Amino acid sequence: MEFLRLYSLSILFFLFSFFFCTYSLSTPSSDVLLLLGKIKTSLQGDTENLVLSSWNTSIPLCQWRGLEWLFSNGSPLVCDSISSPRQRTNVSLYKDPSLQLFSIKLPAAGLTGEIPREIGELSSLQSLYLGVNSLKGNIPLELAYSVSLSQVDFGSNLLNGNLPPSIWNLCDRLISLRVRGNNFTGPIPEPALPNSTCQNLQVLDFSNNRFQGNFPIFLTKFHELKELDLGNNLFSGSIPESLNALNLDRLNLSYNNFSGVLPVFDQSKFTAEVFQGNNPQLCGVPLGKCSAGTKSGLSSRTIAAIVIVLMSGSVVLASVLIGYVQGKKRKKNRNGNQNDIEEGEEEENDNGDSGEGKLILFQGAEHLTLEDVLNATGQVMEKTSYGTVYKAKLADGGTIALRLLREGTCKDRGSCLPVIRQLGRVRHENLVSLRAFYQGQRGEKLLIYDYFSHKNLYELLHDTRAGKPMLNWARRHKIALGIARGLAHLHTGVEVPITHGNVKSKNIIVDEFFMARVTEFGLDKLMVQAVTDEMVAIAKTDGYKAPELQKMKKCSSRTDVYAFGILLLEILIGKKPGKDGRSGEYVDLPSMVKTAVLEETTMEVFDIAVLKGIRSPMEDGLIQALKLAMGCCAPVPSVRPDMTEVVKQLEENRPRNRSALYSPTETRSEIGTPY
Repeated sequence: MEFLRLYSLSILFFLFSFFFCTYSLSTPSSDVLLLLGKIKTSLQGDTENLVLSSWNTSIPLCQWRGLEWLFSNGSPLVCDSISSPRQRTNVSLYKDPSLQLFSIKLPAAGLTGEIPREIGELSSLQSLYLGVNSLKGNIPLELAYSVSLSQVDFGSNLLNGNLPPSIWNLCDRLISLRVRGNNFTGPIPEPALPNSTCQNLQVLDFSNNRFQGNFPIFLTKFHELKELDLGNNLFSGSIPESLNALNLDRLNLSYNNFSGVLPVFDQSKFTAEVFQGNNPQLCGVPLGKCSAGTKSGLSSRTIAAIVIVLMSGSVVLASVLIGYVQGKKRKKNRNGNQNDIEEGEEEENDNGDSGEGKLILFQGAEHLTLEDVLNATGQVMEKTSYGTVYKAKLADGGTIALRLLREGTCKDRGSCLPVIRQLGRVRHENLVSLRAFYQGQRGEKLLIYDYFSHKNLYELLHDTRAGKPMLNWARRHKIALGIARGLAHLHTGVEVPITHGNVKSKNIIVDEFFMARVTEFGLDKLMVQAVTDEMVAIAKTDGYKAPELQKMKKCSSRTDVYAFGILLLEILIGKKPGKDGRSGEYVDLPSMVKTAVLEETTMEVFDIAVLKGIRSPMEDGLIQALKLAMGCCAPVPSVRPDMTEVVKQLEENRPRNRSALYSPTETRSEIGTPY
């Protein structure tokens, strides 16, 4: 065992040493090249800008206006030091790859172009101030992929269109976002994660635009918010009571069309000016008192009559329901019907009874009925040893995915239901959630999921047909990170940890934005032992089986990590692991990497598409990803990192070139940055 551990560590050392020695510090700073290329051109538009003219290789870098720089070790470029010639010249700094752009501050600089999409590639950029200029167009999607951006000011420009939902991708690190004084329209989009709190966000300024719709209530979850300005827009409806839970120092909701009763705010903080210029029906402290009929617009006599009618109706309805339920209970007792599944937990909704079976609903499927499921028209998508997956069309036009478990493969009802309830509570953006579960009168069992029309990762990597998107390193990294986050949530983010048990590329769905979603997690917990053993055997054939499963026959978080390591190698190398169906040969990806390292041919291991656009495999996180994959595939389980550590390492070693993460409607000619 000790020998295997030492051997694994030596392989990692070889990888690090080889690439550290191969790539010297002679490559020009990629941030400088980006500035001189697309960024400068986009910001100044058609005519040369006097401020941006200082961005010139003939001028010392410290004199490039509006910019602040850092070295990769975190130390700032000190531009006022006369004692150090290195700080005052441009010759050495221009070609120093460790130099990274920290801040762009160009307020009132006469900019007339558009916000450059290439800003998203500046991996160390934290501050972006472009206010009080004449910039036009939209906020580019690529800005959301800036890995360090925390302060953004686009105020007082000519920007228009809708605010892109992807802006909230910056949420975790965002401190301030100012887009006041532009021409943005439509509602303010919600974050992709419904419970996002933007834990560091303190300032939001959306004033003086044409935003519309109801108050964006998700903002009340941003608990660290100190300043919120929605003034001079077209918002309408009521102001939510939850807004007073924020500890705001400054609030402006004036000159919109809000109505209804104001929440109870701290009177010492907010005066009437905060709410002036809204619908005359907006009332409450510090505005005028609300009249008796403000909330409903009805007289007190009318309200009283409605209350009496409603109370009478409630009594009649309750009597009918009680009689109906008691009649069903008597019928059930007479027939001795024991086929229905017992009541679910509080967050579940049971729907459907009688002899047709029973449906347990989880969050997100409240609209489904038993009739919807039983009357859905389906087509076979996939067949496995333990069941068949159908694409099912609902009567209302919606689509769901149904997994019918094969008879005899699933555990008995008493053992099955606790696992079903556990899986039904799992929610994460990188996981395909279980929406409902059905057990029929004859014991048939259906797992019901959202349907995704996108390809799985296996098809994206190995399908040779034309038309598939090119998977460069930026896209593959996003996919790998999404998978890791999903698995980490299963291992540590739920009350009772869940082992996936069947991690492989065929169980990863990838959408058009290269968002990865892991499916089929926890199914091994539902199966009888014989089926579980068969799943492990298939994992061996597919090349994802951890060595310790030879004896244990039981999956764990560590076997998931091993399978993820193989999957990450598959993403990097582009070859199918395991037994080749045509040639019968077995492809051992970890052995392939070890051999390449010993023969000093490591670069030849990578899929050719991964290397396109890579300036430095070390700086772009490619080598770190290879080392991480090999660490996950360590023969000894205790040596492997856990999935939380895997996520951390992938986040810390992101590719510098993020321009490939663009909207699928755009073409490469529109992006203008090579892979």
